[in-house]
Amino acid sequence: MDTRTADLGPVALTSLVWGDPDDRDRPLAVLLHGFPDTAHTWRHLGPALADAGYRVVAPFTRGYAPSGIPADGSYHVPALMHDVLGLHRAFGGDGRAVLVGHDWGAITANGVAACAANPFGAIVSLSVPPFSVMNPRRDDLGRWLRIVPRQAGLSWYTLFNQLPRLPERRFDVLVAHLWRRWSPGYDAAEDLAHLAAAVPDEAHRSAVIGYYRAQPRLRRLPARYQSLAHDWTREPRVPLLYLHGADDGCLDVRWAGRIGDRLPAGSRVGVVDDAGHFLQLERPDVVNARILDHLREGARR
Repeated sequence: MDTRTADLGPVALTSLVWGDPDDRDRPLAVLLHGFPDTAHTWRHLGPALADAGYRVVAPFTRGYAPSGIPADGSYHVPALMHDVLGLHRAFGGDGRAVLVGHDWGAITANGVAACAANPFGAIVSLSVPPFSVMNPRRDDLGRWLRIVPRQAGLSWYTLFNQLPRLPERRFDVLVAHLWRRWSPGYDAAEDLAHLAAAVPDEAHRSAVIGYYRAQPRLRRLPARYQSLAHDWTREPRVPLLYLHGADDGCLDVRWAGRIGDRLPAGSRVGVVDDAGHFLQLERPDVVNARILDHLREGARR
């Protein structure tokens, strides 16, 4: 594992890399972490993809050190999508490139999957499906209504993170609590240590909490991201592999059971047993195998 920094204009992103990032004979794989997490969440998948012939780039997304705090102050999903498209260009990606996202990274990957500018040949989302397929419809309204009350309770932290300053002041308590609730039984000590290094002060805490504060305020979206403003809530244009932990304490696993027929043809949906929200860390054997199988199958098509 090494690091590489790419200056994307509004922000410079530092990435963990596995495999030679300059070897253009290898297809590019970009791996996006979520909250409250870092690029180290890919410490199992990154080497597995490198061994399979990919050059892997896992950025610390904007606001997470050692990446920069963006000059434009934007943490909107279109800005995150813009960063991903910039990384694809910066590392010379082509149509063989793979995009994998978890949590906020999954939201970003789902947005890229829905935009006309998508340059990735395969996209994998973990723990958060496309918002478009989570909407109610007439033939499953009853199932949708049975999920929503529990989901509202699980999502309390999204409202807490709208409060001024309090989430920053209680950050350490908040993130330790979320790891315990979201992935019951998983020892997150190593991940929390990486997070502490990536969010070392109040400026960085405000940055990562800013992901939650930005989305209700799309009117503040900078002009450079406007072309992507609506894609992140639209239906994906390309097949997805979507994986969800059976014991996820962040997003109810029942969402995975009602989205399969609403994704593009060729998509796959899987539930990983004995795993919570951070399934790539809890069951890397299963998650890595399913992702690699999906990529091999896509290459054969």
